[in-house]
Amino acid sequence: MPVNAERIAGDIAAIAAFTLTPGHGAGRPTFSLPWRQARDHVIAEAGRAGCHHRIDAAGNVHIRPASVGWSTPCWLAGSHLDSVPGGGDYDGVLGVVAALEVLRTAAEDGRHSLPFETVIFAEEEGTTFGLGMLGSQGWIGTLDAKALTALKNSEGENYWQAGKPHQADPAQLTADRMRPKDWLGFLEVHIEQGAGMWKRKESVALVTGINGRWQYLVTLIGVANHAGSTGMEDRHDALAGAAEVIAGLESFAPTLGPRVVATVGKLSVEPNVFNVIPASVTFTIDLRADADSTLVAADSGIRKLVKQAAAKRGLSAEMKQTESLPAVALSAKLADRFRAAAARLSLPKLPETTSGALHDAAILAPIIPTIMLFVSSKDGISHNPGEFSRTEDMATATRLLYEAVTQA
Repeated sequence: MPVNAERIAGDIAAIAAFTLTPGHGAGRPTFSLPWRQARDHVIAEAGRAGCHHRIDAAGNVHIRPASVGWSTPCWLAGSHLDSVPGGGDYDGVLGVVAALEVLRTAAEDGRHSLPFETVIFAEEEGTTFGLGMLGSQGWIGTLDAKALTALKNSEGENYWQAGKPHQADPAQLTADRMRPKDWLGFLEVHIEQGAGMWKRKESVALVTGINGRWQYLVTLIGVANHAGSTGMEDRHDALAGAAEVIAGLESFAPTLGPRVVATVGKLSVEPNVFNVIPASVTFTIDLRADADSTLVAADSGIRKLVKQAAAKRGLSAEMKQTESLPAVALSAKLADRFRAAAARLSLPKLPETTSGALHDAAILAPIIPTIMLFVSSKDGISHNPGEFSRTEDMATATRLLYEAVTQA
């Protein structure tokens, strides 16, 4: 029985309807009502295919055929359902729906004991609690209950307070921790979230690595003064210094290679008044590269940019690194498994790429064999209501996933 492309598209449309912002893109913060509705939709669909589920202490959902016990070693596949504000319909959702479709197709094929589990990870995006991939990190143990307690949402609730109605439980986190020996590997289908595949007219690609991400919080402090009576030569303008750093990043990052990107996505200005020279500016820097050595080189260059901009304007500067996630190589053995699956399906040779975006796969890769498949994103648009991937491409990726886990 082939995978059902219309069913895949229907699930994505159904999940898209669960949003805080109808008509303005996805709005599914972790532990919100739309997030719960999306989660329950997947659980219900799997239940109709004869599957059972459980929810672990970190709030992640695990679904497998009812005849497959929870101690049976399985393939693990899935992604997330939470979204950025005003996001698209496919980010994360495709990975969950593809894994769900594998379970349904297996049931229709009579493979009721397929060792395969669909997972829905909680809080991948990081926009609800300020840090991403919390569900997967809590499950494997890189974040403990105390660390998750320190993270709060916009309502002032910590992870456990917000997650309690959804069965997140700090008391059980250690006992519920992932055991690597229980898993054959992790397989994540995801949209590319970049324009490369679309430009090259590629449908599905094999992801061989995930870029590392270093993040910073930078504060420049100058002197507030009157906007009308202070001459340009007498100013210590913190915002002008920040602007110089931002422009410098745009020029500097490409000198280190095509896979290096640097972004200032958040900026706070004080006193933030139209007729006062800015006294201080705090901004974030998100740095990504496909090799740790490149991240080190970029770090040195960014620190030099900040120092020069501050010295030029008589500012003081503080630069604090807030995150350091290394570049991750994915499983060569699983890559070969998917190449073989593509050959059996008479598909063209799978192109290869690396991921500029972080995924739960980056968290699991150091623990168990992990691989990703990318599906082409129209014009590279993502984290945007215009996000789109073709149904036939999504179905091809799902066929590959099914073939890879049903063959010895």
